[in-house]
Amino acid sequence: MRAVRLRLSGIVQGVGFRPFVYRVAHRVGVAGYVRNIGGSGVEIHVEGRSEEVDEFLRVLMMEKPENARIDSLQSEEVAPIGLRGFQIRESDASTQHRSIIPPDFSICRDCLNEILSESRWKHYPFNSCAFCGPRYSMLYSIPYDRANTSMHAFPLCPQCRAEYEDPLNDRRFHAQGISCPACGPRTRLYTARGELVLDGLEAVREASRLLDEGFIVAVKGLGGYHIAASAVDDLVVARLRERKRRPTKPFAVMVLDLDVAGSLVELSPEASAVLDSPEKPIMLLPRRDGAQVSSLVAPNLKKLGVFLPYTALHHLLLKWTREKYSIMTSGNPHNEPMCTKDEEAFSRLSEIVDYFLTHNREIVNRVDDSVVRFSGGRIAMLRRGRGYAPRWIQLPFRSKKNVVAFGAMLQSAGAVCFEDNVILTQFIGDVDEYASFLELEKYLSFLVRTYNIQLNTSLHASDLHPQYPSTLLAEEWAQRNGGELMRIQHHWAHIAAVIAEYGLQEEEVVGIAIDGVGFGSDGSAWGGEVLIAGLREFRRVGCLRPQPMPGGDLAVEYPVRMLAGILSSGLGREQLAEVFRELGITEKGLRRGWAEFEFVLKQLDGSPPLTSSTGRVLDAASSMLGFCHRRTYEGEPAIVLEDNSRPTSERIRPKIVEGEIAILDTTTILLEALERLRNGESRSEVGYMVQHALGYGLGLIARRVAGKRRFVTVSGGAAVNDYLLEGIREALTGSSLETLLPTQAPAGDGGIALGQAAIAAYRSLSD
Repeated sequence: MRAVRLRLSGIVQGVGFRPFVYRVAHRVGVAGYVRNIGGSGVEIHVEGRSEEVDEFLRVLMMEKPENARIDSLQSEEVAPIGLRGFQIRESDASTQHRSIIPPDFSICRDCLNEILSESRWKHYPFNSCAFCGPRYSMLYSIPYDRANTSMHAFPLCPQCRAEYEDPLNDRRFHAQGISCPACGPRTRLYTARGELVLDGLEAVREASRLLDEGFIVAVKGLGGYHIAASAVDDLVVARLRERKRRPTKPFAVMVLDLDVAGSLVELSPEASAVLDSPEKPIMLLPRRDGAQVSSLVAPNLKKLGVFLPYTALHHLLLKWTREKYSIMTSGNPHNEPMCTKDEEAFSRLSEIVDYFLTHNREIVNRVDDSVVRFSGGRIAMLRRGRGYAPRWIQLPFRSKKNVVAFGAMLQSAGAVCFEDNVILTQFIGDVDEYASFLELEKYLSFLVRTYNIQLNTSLHASDLHPQYPSTLLAEEWAQRNGGELMRIQHHWAHIAAVIAEYGLQEEEVVGIAIDGVGFGSDGSAWGGEVLIAGLREFRRVGCLRPQPMPGGDLAVEYPVRMLAGILSSGLGREQLAEVFRELGITEKGLRRGWAEFEFVLKQLDGSPPLTSSTGRVLDAASSMLGFCHRRTYEGEPAIVLEDNSRPTSERIRPKIVEGEIAILDTTTILLEALERLRNGESRSEVGYMVQHALGYGLGLIARRVAGKRRFVTVSGGAAVNDYLLEGIREALTGSSLETLLPTQAPAGDGGIALGQAAIAAYRSLSD
């Protein structure tokens, strides 16, 4: 006889792993037990004849459930204890074995077939099994047992209990989140004033009818509330925009299935696979000509964000609508986190929606929908939330200290790091908004508590900017807990995130960091940088020409101001006025027209702040070309510029001023673009040329400073721009340099915490 005790970490809770182990043990004929252990790991004790134990171990690794992932396995030979049979034992929360908290999984095909067939789950909005359904969004604490989730409020009925206890039921045996119409959550429909309209399945049918009639409905989903509305009716979409104070930011559209998606957007096999993956993210795809979608859904854009239903509730809601698709946008007031509690939804959304479709299962953890796109021919993550968070990202080395990373400010996330793992929180948002700031602290605290991070011996990593709320929170935590504080330059963190992802900790790379703004080591606003960087240190070797920002932050909101700043060093005041008059952008882009233009000129004669930001140059080009004159959401002018540009073989050749820090002259790029525009060239093609020239110039600098280095890493919010990436790669053509882009975390500030954690963890090795 032989006995082995295994401790596994990875995604091994909430994915049907214990029932799988149970079935394998019975099939092979070994005795023992399996149980969840604290930190969301799994412990297995198995004993039997040596050949049986070997077979058990082989099958365990070869046939694990689809959504399971084993990152580490500790095995030790122990003495047999004479067990008979194999059991799934009660969880042991006292044993600390760190493992991944399971993310939320979209409804699987088997569960979807059950709600659409004559089963006892027919039209049941909360159907799930061992392989799908909510996990993180309903988890109070680990280990992942029903008692530790919001499903504890729904005791299993006799039929569900029998299936839960049946070892031969591979989908429901010990599946913690299962339920049925007899014992599970129920839906209810209310008016905006809180009056009950309908209860149960008829509430969903009526909500579908209301959407067809043009009403706006708040829908309580998996990780928060959505706001659903017709995606076809201009009047409905305009009403939603007015109520939500969201003038132009695009709305996502949920579609019933891939056939419906294909009628709205251009679908490749690769896009279809991502849309229909277990994560089911929102995906930005080219809108089809003639697609029956209101132009107000995504104003000024040629791409549409679409995604598939990931719960039975969403599927049924769309199935019973006329079009089989609907706007499904985050249920939040302007600039606030998405609502998760019924009482806050009624309080905060009642002026936006006409009805509430809700249910009585608590959402424990807010998780926004993830957003992805194709960039440079591969998938790039824009927002990391449902389906991906809080999965681990593995470092190529083991940190000697735990790290808490606080991220940046806009569209941000935090992280914790222990051993060789970084765990990003789900997307938090703009932490200069107080409610989002509290969310950052809440979810960092959740990870600290879950993974037993001792703060008094941890490194606290923050952005270099002294006034970011996340920096101030890091300072407060470090002071309160006695941990060490490490301030990390913004663009270094962007590049470090890519270094960590590709396991390049022992070498330097040439990093191209392209984004809106980050606090530079010299105290100025950076944003278009070429760095020689490793995880130990960095130095700035190139950048975009620092340009004046007349009015400071006003030049961010009104990019015509930025355009005036960039052109002012190449044109006299009269010439500048002539250009603005010729383009007809003064009245469109400045609130007070020519009177404000004169004031902008006076600001330029003073000492306005300077920035090397890529985003500000793209914004200025977008305004000059007439695509976008005001920024109403993060990155809007640059996004509209890319979406309305068209590739051409014509090129603007960038001018680089050599020196200790090589300078890419963005003024000459925009002056040539202006000349081409005056000569009647296509706005869309000139827009492409500007973006390509920026990427090409940065790529040339990277190539010239690379020396014997092997990699160029590209990150920052603008690193998803196809034309910038095309320019960079064209500049590197013929060299031996390989371009690396982030894949596991967003290129924008949602990935900053990964870089902060990697830098701080690497420093711990030499402490």
